Amino acid sequence: MAVNTLVIVESAAKAKTLGKFLGKGYKIKASVGHVRDLPKSKLGIDVDNDFEPQYITIRGKGDILKEIKEESQKADRVLLATDPDREGEAIAWHLQNAIKIPAGSKCRIEFNEITKEAVTAAIKKSRAVDISRVNAQQARRVLDRLVGYKLSPLLWAKVRKGLSAGRVQSVVVRLICERENEIRNFIPQEYWTIDVLLQNKEKQEFMAKLISWNEQKIEISNEAQKDEIINSFRKLPLVVNKVEKKEKRKFAPPPFITSTMQQEAAKRLNFFSKRTMKVAQELYEGLEIGKEGTVGLITYLRTDSTRIASIAQLEALSFIAAEYGKQYAPDIPNEYKSRKGAQDAHEAIRPSSINRTPESIKAFLTRDQYRLYQLIWTRFVASQMSPAVYDTITAEFTAGDGIFRANSSKMKFPGYKKIYTDNEEEEIKNPIPNLKKGEKISFKDIKPEQHFTQAPPRFSEASLVKLLEEKNIGRPSTYAPIIDTILKRNYVERQTKQFVPTELGFIVIDLLTDNFADILEVEFTARMEEELDQVEEGEREWKKVIRDFYQPFSSDLEKAMTMIEKIEIKDEEAGKDCPKCKQPMLIKHGRFGKFMACSGFPDCRHTESINEDVGVKCPFCGGSIVALRSKKGRRFYGCSNYPECKMRSWNKPTGDKCPHCGDAMVEKSSKSKADEIVCQNPECKYKLEMRA
Repeated sequence: MAVNTLVIVESAAKAKTLGKFLGKGYKIKASVGHVRDLPKSKLGIDVDNDFEPQYITIRGKGDILKEIKEESQKADRVLLATDPDREGEAIAWHLQNAIKIPAGSKCRIEFNEITKEAVTAAIKKSRAVDISRVNAQQARRVLDRLVGYKLSPLLWAKVRKGLSAGRVQSVVVRLICERENEIRNFIPQEYWTIDVLLQNKEKQEFMAKLISWNEQKIEISNEAQKDEIINSFRKLPLVVNKVEKKEKRKFAPPPFITSTMQQEAAKRLNFFSKRTMKVAQELYEGLEIGKEGTVGLITYLRTDSTRIASIAQLEALSFIAAEYGKQYAPDIPNEYKSRKGAQDAHEAIRPSSINRTPESIKAFLTRDQYRLYQLIWTRFVASQMSPAVYDTITAEFTAGDGIFRANSSKMKFPGYKKIYTDNEEEEIKNPIPNLKKGEKISFKDIKPEQHFTQAPPRFSEASLVKLLEEKNIGRPSTYAPIIDTILKRNYVERQTKQFVPTELGFIVIDLLTDNFADILEVEFTARMEEELDQVEEGEREWKKVIRDFYQPFSSDLEKAMTMIEKIEIKDEEAGKDCPKCKQPMLIKHGRFGKFMACSGFPDCRHTESINEDVGVKCPFCGGSIVALRSKKGRRFYGCSNYPECKMRSWNKPTGDKCPHCGDAMVEKSSKSKADEIVCQNPECKYKLEMRA
């Protein structure tokens, strides 16, 4: 008799994919994320009872949980197939407790890719829920709750109601504030470089650079020093001191981990981290691919490991040899070291099948899905290819106390660069003729250039994610929600795709840094991550981690509540008068960001939104389309020429008119449907799916 098995996953999309290739005898149900959590209305942690968490069923999940319980009672066995990470393990544990599966039961399965082969193999290797992994997640959740629910009331009392603080998000805001202070305090320093155009006896020309003077690395800080150096060598004989010809190999970058995928998607596709993770989740959970049916296109998207399964490596080498030639496939598969401290629980992010090329499935993907899948697929294939090879020449010349160097580089074999181009240019277009040691060369021209040191740049999405990874702040899966949170809280703003701290951000960080130095330290946050890893490995008891943290934290909190005085945030002048009472308008901070209000409040209650130009022209009058906020904080779009132009839309206009009815075309996106360009007229059905 066939075994009746209930498989519980997290999402409906994942359930749909599994349902397509698990046959009769299997029923798939989705928990739709967590089913139990700490209550929102109170701390939910019994501090006096050794920090025991008080979990409740999440509001709105009662019916889902009831249905899962009923199905579990009908089943011969229940398998918990939540995501293969700490959070997924915790969800499985909560489900196990909710439907009363005995402790130690082999009810947990995990798979790195949602394919029939991977899922079938996982079912054969069911195991007990890993309580150490669960405890690591509980420790993180309790730590974050203690910091958030204890610090936030302090901010309400001393700064403004509605503010929040977080264990990791506050550190990220601090890094952004510190970078802004570096930029503000930066004093440019003058320096000069000297390039020279040289020629040999055959009048063949090439460029070189002055690299040292008087056996010291060249440092020219002003024009007078530059003139003195040039006058010292310009009439001296120039002699070839050294010529080196080498073959240089440039190895392929490793396949993506979560953080590098976010960085490259930001740089190459202009995706914010939140968008990248959303699309990657869709690719992982599975999409309908024609006759092949529903299949997961990539391996698990939350990983810090560059490891690749040997079977996937062999499949890649076979594909590369057949598609590009045997010279592009190395004899031994490329191996990459994961960074220090990586959990290495899962493979790198790769296509579930290398033979599923981006072009072969393009018709079934949205534009975003196709572009991200193409990036992941290409990066993985490149990571398994032979290195690029360059012929390089380095020549050094002496003239008096100066040493000059000329470099040249030419690609000999493209290797992985045949399909994946790095941002940096490896070739140096500076043909150097055949030179011999002792040969005399002459100056054709001297080209000094003045420079000034530049302030460090503000963080972009890519550079911030890179720093968080380097400093071991948070986990790659948390980067997107962290960035989203600090933007929503109005602690930072995006300006030309860079993060700029607001006045509120500076005030909050200064207050927290002065009173909770440990929590705001990068090293402290990184050390907490290491302790959570130790909990997962079973090397530390999770409640001891909480106890060690809470004692000094609660003491600092008590002092801060008594000693800190109320901080007043002054309103900025808007530079315009109120249209109703003619008093000055002020820029204020509200729940949904900045807005303008009359300084005559409460006698005059006139307010205006602060409009953000989104870089699109109105299709009707040519005015600028601006982003606005409704009374409930919902974002919408309108023409800056309002009320003369009545253009308004919940979706971002493209600037084009509908070719059918003449109304505005807009970008429409939802969780259940692919991104589309549609006519905003509900009676007009014209649409254009956003494909690459």
